Amino acid sequence: MPFNLLVLACVAYVILLFMVAFAVERRAAAGSARWLRSPLVYTLSLSIYCTAWTFYGAVGYAARSGLEFLTIYLGPTLVFIGWWWVLRKLVRIGRQQRVTSIADLISSRYGKSNLLGVIVTVIAVVAATPYIALQLQSVTLSFEVFATAATEGWAPPDQGSTAIWVAAGLALFTILFGTRNLDANEQHTGIVTAIAVEAVVKLVALLAVGIFVVWGLAAGPADIIARINASPISDWQLQPGRWVGLTLLSAAAVMTLPRMFQVLVVENADERHLATASWAFPLYLMLMSLFVVPIAVVGLQLMPAGANPDLFVLTLPLSQGQGGLAMLAFLGGFSSATSMVIVAAIALATMVSNHIVMPVWLRLRPASAVSGDVRRIVLMARRLSIAGVLALGYAYYAVSGGSAALAAIGLISFVGVAQILPAMLGGIFWRGATKAGAALGLTLGFAVWSYALFLPSFGPDAVISARVFAEGPWGIGWLRPQALFGVQGMDPLLHALFWSLVLNATAFALGSIVTFPSPLERVQGAAFVNVFDADTTAPQGWAPGRAEPEALLVMAQRILGEEPALSLFESAARAQGKAGYLPDPTAQFIEGLELRLAGSVGAATAHAMISQLVGRATVTVEDLMAVASEAAQIKEYSTRLEAQQVEVTRTARALREANEKLTKLSVQKDAFLSQISHELRTPMTSIRAFSEIMMEGDMPQSVTAKHAGIIHDEAIRLTRLLDDLLDLSVLENGAVQLNLDLSNLSEMLDRALRAASHTRPDRTFTIERDLLAEAVFLRTDADRLVQVFINLISNARKYCDAAQPVLRISVRHKAGRVTVDFIDNGSGIANDSQALVFEKFARLTDQNRAGGAGLGLAICREVMANLGGTIAYLPGQGGAAFRVTLPLRLEKAA
Repeated sequence: MPFNLLVLACVAYVILLFMVAFAVERRAAAGSARWLRSPLVYTLSLSIYCTAWTFYGAVGYAARSGLEFLTIYLGPTLVFIGWWWVLRKLVRIGRQQRVTSIADLISSRYGKSNLLGVIVTVIAVVAATPYIALQLQSVTLSFEVFATAATEGWAPPDQGSTAIWVAAGLALFTILFGTRNLDANEQHTGIVTAIAVEAVVKLVALLAVGIFVVWGLAAGPADIIARINASPISDWQLQPGRWVGLTLLSAAAVMTLPRMFQVLVVENADERHLATASWAFPLYLMLMSLFVVPIAVVGLQLMPAGANPDLFVLTLPLSQGQGGLAMLAFLGGFSSATSMVIVAAIALATMVSNHIVMPVWLRLRPASAVSGDVRRIVLMARRLSIAGVLALGYAYYAVSGGSAALAAIGLISFVGVAQILPAMLGGIFWRGATKAGAALGLTLGFAVWSYALFLPSFGPDAVISARVFAEGPWGIGWLRPQALFGVQGMDPLLHALFWSLVLNATAFALGSIVTFPSPLERVQGAAFVNVFDADTTAPQGWAPGRAEPEALLVMAQRILGEEPALSLFESAARAQGKAGYLPDPTAQFIEGLELRLAGSVGAATAHAMISQLVGRATVTVEDLMAVASEAAQIKEYSTRLEAQQVEVTRTARALREANEKLTKLSVQKDAFLSQISHELRTPMTSIRAFSEIMMEGDMPQSVTAKHAGIIHDEAIRLTRLLDDLLDLSVLENGAVQLNLDLSNLSEMLDRALRAASHTRPDRTFTIERDLLAEAVFLRTDADRLVQVFINLISNARKYCDAAQPVLRISVRHKAGRVTVDFIDNGSGIANDSQALVFEKFARLTDQNRAGGAGLGLAICREVMANLGGTIAYLPGQGGAAFRVTLPLRLEKAA
């Protein structure tokens, strides 16, 4: 097959994946992709367990070691069939704690310790790097197979160039669809669906090759059985110790591999999907392994001596002139490699960003941690981390030269990530597990794995000298890498697996026994271990009232985005019985906010960021004892009392706020009456005085005209005040007559800006608008709406105290409603005055200064109520900000 056709096929396949991911992302954003979050898609996404190592390497494994390859499929099958309740517990914990990665799970469980997050991240990156190199090598070798068979077309590049292009393409795809935004649940609908498509491709490809081998090259199942009996594979002898060890290893890997944890826990949209996956995923694995032995047997018989059995899936169809089947097999292997690299890069980049980059950034800039755009920093960190992870994989590939050491690196990586298992299982089942024990176990297990298995995989004298292999460090024989503690004759893989896990688990248990967990560890331990206990809720660890709600809102906006943060705070304020966007900073609210932020930046980073604003967590021993109580009667009584207390607290808060508001309004009312009397008396005095002068007569015409003009101006001033009072009364009584018609929002804003330009016309004022977003037609009362816009713009021109004042007008429309934000760059309105701005007795400026009577915003509120909308003050925007919300189509009341 021409090499250029192979390249074009790869490009077309990648474009197809792009289209799938992009289309799904758009449908998900529109809320119409529920079927994509189905048990079938979830199960197929789990197929990233089957990488190029299993697609190509399983056949080679069978050719070399008989049925031992089945252990790689047997371990996950036992976990999903027999241990699915453990997986369900992990999924439930992940959803409740907003876990973003396996490092985040360990960090969150042990007191939200970032140290543990860093340790797990380092283990995961080191273990995954050679595995990524293995995927690059498999794609490169498959290209070489076609290039060797090619007789025409483009000249293929060398192996290094091919690996670079593959790594760069995977990095680009992963960055485009894995880091487009920060999702509260860290879920990537587009990529997961693309992975599901690849799962189908690689399964169909392997089944197609198997069917061709059994019924095309052989005479059917009976012939295959006869060939197996005549093959060296039939001489394979079961080694019980190695069989059990490898089965245990693959079972551990399916739970601890970062890519598997990503799709199993983080990407899970519904816990019930596990029920389907518990039988569907083992079925998928069975189908993937169904034809492995037949392909290996026929390949050993038909292919020339010395042929690489890892590539029999490709070389057998090519040797028989089946170019189309070979192309399908190539795409299957390409799918196996790319899906693993994409998801692994996302998972590792999330871990590196959340547990290394962001904590370092926060430590270097503690005073301004929430002043910048944290979302931009996090996304940039993840994009660079993805590029860095793939660069490490390519570097390992280049340094090793695609050597035979990569053939066994799959199992070596499995042993590396298995070091997370004791801390994971201990954390979700043992409340006494501590951070110190987990850190000790993880560090010791990782060190033993590196010394006994990972570094020796490079070969003698590569990293560890041949002398150390033979005599041990400093001549200490019982410390030889592959004969620790004098144990000789064991298989090197099983030797490293045994000692690393035994020492890891022992250190974890002893460290947890001799150390006492911190209060936050105890709280998190209770939440993790008792995750299915609906009546048990962890006590809140934050001291209430120690943070400004507006500061928390600013931080949330930097991470979640403006609209999601405002919606979160508004709903929390409504639940507390408050209006507006600023709830009270209760312990419950701060705990919920931390969980929401953890979904974007990880538990440890979210905890650290809130700690800067709130202070340290305060959990007493009495709280911990309350968590430990399991008496059902006490729980029920406590729950009832807590509900009553919450209701009493909410009522008391509402009464207190109402009393404070009434007190302030009483003061404002007195000032208002004083101001009104002043506003009425001044024009009436002028009118009376100048009319009496005119009644005396005998005045020049010019003087009479001047006095008449003064009387006219004062009458207009008096009329305007009376009109405002009458207008407000009519609006409040709902007796206003609306003139509904279709009007262009942009034109209404133009009218308001022209009318408001007379307010401080001598002052330079910059207006920022998005004319494209303003091109909306509304069915409303245009005159009334313009009246609201004029008031808001005039207030900004009048009160914005910035040296170079700017007013930004932002328009959004969604779900039949339009929001118009008016945000200036001044100092804004003080927190204690924000609740009063729309009251009819309120004036936030000096009450004795001449000016309006403080009715403008009160009238605006009533106008918007009559137009079926709302007007609200937006806190946390850096200046005074008002949001006007109204329907696209206002229908007249019957």
